[in-house]
Amino acid sequence: MANGLTAQLRVSTEEELHAKLAEAKEELFNLRFQGATGQLESHGRLRAVRKEIARIYTVMRERELGIITLIEDSGEPEDSGSGTPAAVPGTPDDSAEDDAAEEAGK
Repeated sequence: MANGLTAQLRVSTEEELHAKLAEAKEELFNLRFQGATGQLESHGRLRAVRKEIARIYTVMRERELGIITLIEDSGEPEDSGSGTPAAVPGTPDDSAEDDAAEEAGK
């Protein structure tokens, strides 16, 4: 489930992602330090920052693998299809073709 932060990360440039990652790591360090000294008031923030770091790493890895590419100011996903998935061989959608092939093989 993509939330607002994830969508915002996906439209960020590589430099922005690296900057956000550095900020989040610094915040996590400070929160851990506050926890060690007994000054931490919001323990839930530790979890939130760790998840934010994981989201940033995920977006960076998706780009590295070519799963998600940088979307240029359009705000739209780069899906060139009509919104319906293509038929996968062996699924019930192409049963007429399967029947014809089966008949030809008999």
